[in-house]
Amino acid sequence: MLSLVLWTTVSALAPAPVMQDVALPADPVATPLIAPLPVQTAVPAPEPAQDTRRVEPTITDSADIVVTARENSAKIDPLRALNERSFEATEAVDKALVAPIARAYKKTAPKPFRDGVHNVLYNLREPVVFINFLLQHKIGKAVETVGRFGINTTIGLLGAFDIAKRKPFKLPRRGNGFADTLGFYGVPPGPFMFLPLVGPTTVRDLIGGGVDRLVLPIAAGRRVTRPAFVIPAAVLGVLDHRSEFDDTLRTLHEDAADPYANTRTFYLQRRQAEIDHLRGRGTGSSSPMSEAPKAPIDERGREMKTAP
Repeated sequence: MLSLVLWTTVSALAPAPVMQDVALPADPVATPLIAPLPVQTAVPAPEPAQDTRRVEPTITDSADIVVTARENSAKIDPLRALNERSFEATEAVDKALVAPIARAYKKTAPKPFRDGVHNVLYNLREPVVFINFLLQHKIGKAVETVGRFGINTTIGLLGAFDIAKRKPFKLPRRGNGFADTLGFYGVPPGPFMFLPLVGPTTVRDLIGGGVDRLVLPIAAGRRVTRPAFVIPAAVLGVLDHRSEFDDTLRTLHEDAADPYANTRTFYLQRRQAEIDHLRGRGTGSSSPMSEAPKAPIDERGREMKTAP
């Protein structure tokens, strides 16, 4: 799950036949009361009457769930064996290095500083959000995004303060990207993948994220491609997002039967919810997927819905 951080900077069984006891009919031949020698006659047991009634196979709820889960898993995650190895390696690095540093950052760095870093990083993504709202023909939201970027870059001191979300502006932060645009127009996600340094993703999201990363260098020029900018921005991005997601990751991974499956479910559910929201089908928050969820996470990695 480390990659959530790095990405934003980002049967049925019929019941067994019941064996019924069949009572053997009494011997229809009367046996004499007195016989010189008792003779035992073997009477073949009659064949049980064949039940010609059609028995429909019964599928229990639990069996149905298990089979469906296996089919879905094979479909959306055909590379699971490889993905799990990558997940385990990423988790090892996270536990040994990234998580302790991120938790120390969250504990020791003043909250105003951490909030400022968080706001600046997201302010740098506003041009990407703007372009993709245009591609989705959501002109009103595109205009609001321009307003957010202008207000926060100037009055908000390069985005350190999210002035645009306050009164009188009330312009909320929204998430968007080229992968969302592809999903908005019906492009399927493709197989799930867990890649080193990238983390949970899909073919669609991998392509879309690559396009998003071209926007800032094109708009700002070489100044944002120099090591003096890239390295501090990457380090602060890792610390910011890993610390933001710490509680969520604890829920997904600690004492979980299948942390990998939890991570996959969490990622795919949030991605689909974000696209559904763009299509007007979702009722949840439009906050960026890379931000920690506000709703609780259940033991299987699903974000639970809260009452409006």
